[in-house]
Formats: sequence, structure tokens, C-alpha cells
Amino acid sequence: MATSPPEPGGPPAGAAPRERDAAGLGRLGATAFVVPALLLIAAFLVFPALWTIYLGATDYRLTGLAAVDPQFVGAENVERALDDDGFTNSLGLTLQFVLGSAVIGQAGLGFAIAWVLRDRRGFGRRLIEAMVLLAWILPSSVIAFLWIALLDRDDGTLNALLSTPGTAWLLEHPMLSLIVFNIWRGTAFSMMLYAAALGNVPPSQLETARLAGASSWQQLRDVVFPRIRGHVLTNLLLISLWTFNDFTPFLLTGGGPEDRTEIMPVFIYETALFGGELGFGAAISVLMLLINLVIAVVYARLLRRRKDVDR
Repeated sequence: MATSPPEPGGPPAGAAPRERDAAGLGRLGATAFVVPALLLIAAFLVFPALWTIYLGATDYRLTGLAAVDPQFVGAENVERALDDDGFTNSLGLTLQFVLGSAVIGQAGLGFAIAWVLRDRRGFGRRLIEAMVLLAWILPSSVIAFLWIALLDRDDGTLNALLSTPGTAWLLEHPMLSLIVFNIWRGTAFSMMLYAAALGNVPPSQLETARLAGASSWQQLRDVVFPRIRGHVLTNLLLISLWTFNDFTPFLLTGGGPEDRTEIMPVFIYETALFGGELGFGAAISVLMLLINLVIAVVYARLLRRRKDVDR
């Protein structure tokens, strides 16, 4: 049986075809592009994580004999952390901070702004969006300085506006001040995500619900929320993890007064660096990582359940 000659420019007869991807790089070329990124991930994520786990199983300190010759102690640091009142206090404060400023504050205010501005056009909308975004993009050190000036006991702007001279907000209401601060600072992300989600809600469905006599709350409950539930869960996952690991409150209160704002990142910082107990601090970091994983798994399961319901 006669065979047709190979096409011009094609592989020689009998040669195995080379595997190529859609970009035409081939396996070797694609690997060459991926390897640098994998090396960076290994150097800046994987290795530090493994090193932290190792440190958490030792009695390593910044000074003393343990700094020269650290000993392996296994899970003793974890057991010590679970029995430590400081760890329990910091965990409770962190959950309070996350719930108040992220889950309720940022998510709620971000949705409210996105909902109010959904049909608005012109300068007013751009001004509000710019003000919200400005709080998000400014460096944390700048924002902390502005809020210290705002809440200052003697010359604070807030006391001048409220005619309450002498009120030390960061001393008398430290956690409330941090929650309001973080809401103001981080609402922009929720606002942008919800604005994009609301743009996917068909206006015809809202109009139909309105003509049927549905109130604004009923429109939100029966039309809007079912369509953006996935966006809501994604937003809650991200802002919860970001807030759980946020160190910025340290710039305002330093964990005080009397450890009333000593959230977990601040507690780890003070334990590992101020106290010099790197091994114990690393063990607390591992526990913090596990808590983050639990939060992520819970949200991931809720998202998966939502997708299964949609099917």
C-alpha cells in the first residue's frame, strides 16, 4: 500500500511527533517557564513553613544556652500554648476582631455601598468609590498615624467633632477603636467584589419582583442573595483570613492597654521577639496556621455545597 510523502516542513517520516502545548512551547519550554516560579515558592513559602514547624518543636531562644544548642521538645510547646492564658486571650480577641470588623463590618458596609451605588452614575459615585479605595491603598503606617491623630486624647479630631475633650479612645475603648479602624480601612475590597456580583443580577428579575409587590428586603432575599451567594462566601473567606493575620493594630495600640488588643499576630510577635522564645512563638504560629486552615475548609465546604445545590 502506497504511503503519501511527508508534508513540507513536517517531521521526517517515521519520527515520533513532538508533544507541544497550545502555546507551542513544548514540554521542555513549558517546564523552563514554570521552574523559576516553583523555586520562588519553595524559597519564600515552603521552606519558611517547614522551618517554622521545626522551630515549634524545639526550645530555641534568642539568648542563652538554648540559642546555641536548642533541644527537640516535640509537642511540649503546643501543649504549653493550649494551657497558656495569654494564648486563650489572644485567640478570643482575634475572633472578636475578625467577626466585628470583617464578617460584620467590612462585608456589611461593602455590600451596602455597592447596593446603593449600583444604579448611580456621575461624579457622586466616583467620589465615594475614590474615598473608599483611598483608605485601602494607603500604607498601613500612614493610616495608623492618621487614626492616632484622629483618636488623640488632647488634640484628636474626633474629640473636637464630638465635643468630648479628654476622651482617650484607644485606652477606654481599644477593641472598638480597632474594629472601626479596620472596617474603614478594608471595606473597599468587599465593595468592589459585591459591585461586580450585583452587575450580574438581571435587572429584569428585580423589576419583576418589584412589580409583584416585593419589598426591598424581599428582593434582596429572594432575587439578589441567591445569585451572589458564592461571591459572598468567597469574600468572607478572604477578608476573614486577611483580618485573622493582620498585624496593623499593633501600630495603634501595641497590644495594650493591659493586653486588651493583643490579637494573635501581636501575641506571637511579643512572645517570639520581645520574650525571645522563638520555639514557643513558632509553635503558636503553627496553631494559628491550623486555625486558618479550619476557616478555609469551612468556607470551601459551604461553597461546594452551594455549587451542588445550583446543579
